[in-house]
Amino acid sequence: LRVAHGHFATNHSHINYYIDITYHKTRLNEAKAVAQYLARSYASVPIDTILCLEGTTIIGTCLGIELSNAGNRSVNERQDICVVEPEYNSNSQIIFRDNIKPMIKGKHVLVLAVSVATGGTVKAAMEAVGYYGGEVVGVASIFSTATECNGYAVNSVFNPNDLPGYFTINSH
Repeated sequence: LRVAHGHFATNHSHINYYIDITYHKTRLNEAKAVAQYLARSYASVPIDTILCLEGTTIIGTCLGIELSNAGNRSVNERQDICVVEPEYNSNSQIIFRDNIKPMIKGKHVLVLAVSVATGGTVKAAMEAVGYYGGEVVGVASIFSTATECNGYAVNSVFNPNDLPGYFTINSH
């Protein structure tokens, strides 16, 4: 992890580390490594769609490839997994356009985020998936302070144990 220690404010919290996830999201080799790590948690989970939040599309694509590769003993082996990004309306609510709705409605959706601290962004994504008729089957992230979100285990590559003295405080 590339980190900077200090005081940083997000929409939902104040934290004492800035975690730079840029390379994990943009460099193919790092995205593949993240995807390979996360794929282990979802080998037995049917996944039709990966909903990529916060610019995680390259990781989501690598994760879809990893889960659907022949010979990996996954329930998704040789399946065609959709990889989508949400859009936001003027009220900052997640929406899916008509061309994306069939990839959500009636589908098993894995929510992929950069980080899960308070869970606010992931909860909004889960609500949107439910609104559009999909079923959330898991939450994955690069970094997470939460072990669960809305009753789903959060599987992450890194957690606060990887950052000595890490803390987060609700913004309120």
